[in-house]
Amino acid sequence: MAGLGDIALKDLRRFIVSPTGAKHRVFAWMEIGVILDHLLKFFARDDDDFFGVLHSRAHEVWSLRTGTSLEDRPRYTPTTCFETLPLPWPPGTEPGEEDGRVRAVAAAAREQDRLRRGYLDPPGADAATLKTRTLTNLYNARPTWLAHAHAALDRAVWGAYGWDDADPGATAEETILARLLGLNGERCGALKSP
Repeated sequence: MAGLGDIALKDLRRFIVSPTGAKHRVFAWMEIGVILDHLLKFFARDDDDFFGVLHSRAHEVWSLRTGTSLEDRPRYTPTTCFETLPLPWPPGTEPGEEDGRVRAVAAAAREQDRLRRGYLDPPGADAATLKTRTLTNLYNARPTWLAHAHAALDRAVWGAYGWDDADPGATAEETILARLLGLNGERCGALKSP
């Protein structure tokens, strides 16, 4: 008997996962057929632009503020962290892949993922090295190349939202939250209008 997850993933080649509770808010691609632990949240999407928006600073700030915590670890609660997040475009109105903003987010997300995969599984690495190559260790160290990849992704996501900050990394968290909350309010108001 197929579960809801099986049905949601039926036509996809991969899907996105994130741990429920973790020091860092990270997202990763998983191949179809992987059996997930109950502490992983999954998104039945396989498009790079969606992955990029999830991995942006905008979503990180939103999810850290709207989520819960367990001891000292933030918890990703989909009903508050994701379902309330206003994506750059209202659901059902997303532009196609021919849109330059979509292409920019997707390209930055693919590059970030390529770089991270290179770190996690470098050619010729032995088992002992691979055991230390985790996303947690990578984000604890946050090397310059990773910071640059995130900055490029954030610039693309800011462009998708129509925000014109020259340096998204310098945008105050309160400014990000106010913008997202305002967008959320606009969209809720539009839904309530006859």
